[in-house]
Amino acid sequence: MFLINLQSKEPIFEQIQSQILRFIRAGVLKPGDRLPSVRALAQENGINPNTVSKAYIELEKNGYVYNIPKKGVYVANIDMQKGQKEQIIALLRPLKEKGITKEEIISSLDTLYKEDEYVEN
Repeated sequence: MFLINLQSKEPIFEQIQSQILRFIRAGVLKPGDRLPSVRALAQENGINPNTVSKAYIELEKNGYVYNIPKKGVYVANIDMQKGQKEQIIALLRPLKEKGITKEEIISSLDTLYKEDEYVEN
């Protein structure tokens, strides 16, 4: 189910998270579906169980999954619009941290959307 690239610069726990989120968005994983156990997913991919656990904990913090002790980790009922907003924030946060101002970001977005208007006309 999961394809882990051990040669990737992206940390393994982030690869797991992004794949689970893609499965949720695509409807492959639905609210209430049980995710593989930490141990099973780790053994299946030859990775440390702590790595899988870290991915699940991050997903739980962000409200994408919930954990029932001794039962497993399940997909939460997710507001996809909230998920999209979180993605946008995740994209913009590094720009803010690099000192790019809100005005610069808004100006760039205006330019981007104006380009789309020219293409449509």
